[in-house]
Amino acid sequence: MIKVICVCGARPNFMKIAPIIRAFKESGKFETLLVHTGQHYDKKMSHLFFDELNIPKPDINLEVGSASHAVQTAEIMKRFEPVILEHRPDYVLVVGDVNSTIGCGLVAVKLGVKLIHAEAGLRSFDRTMPEEINRVLTDSISELLFVTEQSGVDNLKKEGVNSDKVHLVGNVMIDTLLANKEKADKSDILEQLGLEPKEYAAITLHRPSNVDDPEKFEQIIAAFEVIEKEMKLVFPIHPRTRKNAEGTELGRRMEAMKNMLLIEPLRYLDFLCLTSNAGLVMTDSGGIQEETTILGVPCMTLRENTERPVTITEGTNRLVHITTEDILKNYRDIRNGEVKGTIPHLWDGRAAERIAEVIEKAEIRN
Repeated sequence: MIKVICVCGARPNFMKIAPIIRAFKESGKFETLLVHTGQHYDKKMSHLFFDELNIPKPDINLEVGSASHAVQTAEIMKRFEPVILEHRPDYVLVVGDVNSTIGCGLVAVKLGVKLIHAEAGLRSFDRTMPEEINRVLTDSISELLFVTEQSGVDNLKKEGVNSDKVHLVGNVMIDTLLANKEKADKSDILEQLGLEPKEYAAITLHRPSNVDDPEKFEQIIAAFEVIEKEMKLVFPIHPRTRKNAEGTELGRRMEAMKNMLLIEPLRYLDFLCLTSNAGLVMTDSGGIQEETTILGVPCMTLRENTERPVTITEGTNRLVHITTEDILKNYRDIRNGEVKGTIPHLWDGRAAERIAEVIEKAEIRN
């Protein structure tokens, strides 16, 4: 049996880890231990995610909680080390680009355990993003790197990573979406919110570069004030965004928009239903760029860069400068034209199966 500790730390990790654990179980050749670092922990949301996505309950929860990047990463490392020493896995598998990814990765390789990184090679080339630092460092110490799109393969080659370690397998986030699309279609979230398909725009906004900067935040809100006069806006508001808006003029302007629904963050299946039926999505998220590409929904990414360029070159995504003028220009272009996109190579719901197969073959060679 191949012993693998799988690590998740934040909400997007759940969607990535679920199909991998399922593929390991179906293979019959893996013994898995699921560790939840508790980097982002909301008891209600975590419980719902594990139930909705059929993820086994974590074997271990490190209960790290929120803190600064340095304190949080250090605490993750301190609490993860005894787990490695007790269980002595063949591999540690990390996903994405959060602090749990690099923290657990560093502990593993320093103890001589081989590291696997799923969603490797993605680059925004913006070193001011903490996620970019986590991605670059994790890739540099990984033994097996599983890549979602060709740009990732190209990036790792330029960085001098041995090509034998790099495997283009597709996108495990899309595995989860495709496996749950039918269930999501049965959600009654549109009825609950009084929405008609394609007659509203869905919004997510949480990046510090947008919501911690009052000038940029104001540019975005000013655009929303124009758009909401033409179509309903649905905004499941992130705790960070809500905190920054509360008691401010921007918060009052948001609450004054009669055609904007400010709601709590949604369960995965409800949110998937909301995005798949939206006429437009406006976001600063990484994963939502990928999901809208699969769903064929036009997406405006409110960022100066993206680590997922295939969503632009092949998908339905477009990068939008953080100015009121550029947001409105792109909004009108989308509303006045037809958005066409294709499905990227290997985004077929079988990425996790390929990951399991590669690990099995690597163990045979060893």
